Amino acid sequence: MFCAVIVAAGHSRRAGFDKLAAPLSGLPVLCHSVRAFAQAGTDRIIIVCPQARWDELRPWESAGAVPVQRADGGERRQDSVLSGLCEVAGDEAWVAVHDGARPLVTAEGIRACLAAAQQCGAAACAHPVVDTLKRADAEGCCLPEQVERAGMWGMETPQICRAGMLRQALQATRGNECTDEVTALQRLGVHPKLVQVGMNLKITLPHDLELAQAWCSRRELRS
Repeated sequence: MFCAVIVAAGHSRRAGFDKLAAPLSGLPVLCHSVRAFAQAGTDRIIIVCPQARWDELRPWESAGAVPVQRADGGERRQDSVLSGLCEVAGDEAWVAVHDGARPLVTAEGIRACLAAAQQCGAAACAHPVVDTLKRADAEGCCLPEQVERAGMWGMETPQICRAGMLRQALQATRGNECTDEVTALQRLGVHPKLVQVGMNLKITLPHDLELAQAWCSRRELRS
């Protein structure tokens, strides 16, 4: 079985608007991810979100025949993911954890990440860092330290592994902040495979939504 846990419990404070409800090529941002996972052959989708967001966006309508259900969010990301995992029976199911604010993920990208996880035990979408990296102080001034970018990757989602492995990893990090599932898995000694899947940006600030719309329009022209 292959399940998706889509994390959509945030408050969009940095964006200044409800980015998951923002319109993008005729659908709310959140619903693009739901549709991609349905097209990828997911057996079940769990959306971790408030009841009001669920009622407003009606994400199940974008999933076709794939069952979609809601779970309550938690105080931190890992708490929300664990809440979604509670809806996945057993330990052997493959689970993809995905940010609801990454609407450009494709069915092909999801399947590529799943294939890598099945081969290596765990996998995550990511991209190599190409920009020059600098570290700054609290005032935004560059520090003299040189940050080497070779081998550096920017993490994305989905991040995929067996349900039991992810439960164990997240439960072991309850006392620590964990910004993604790979960080939790690494603490168990797991080394997920990193997979490039093309444009997969996260909507964080208003201009990200503009970029996502431009990319969607480009896809539509090509199809």
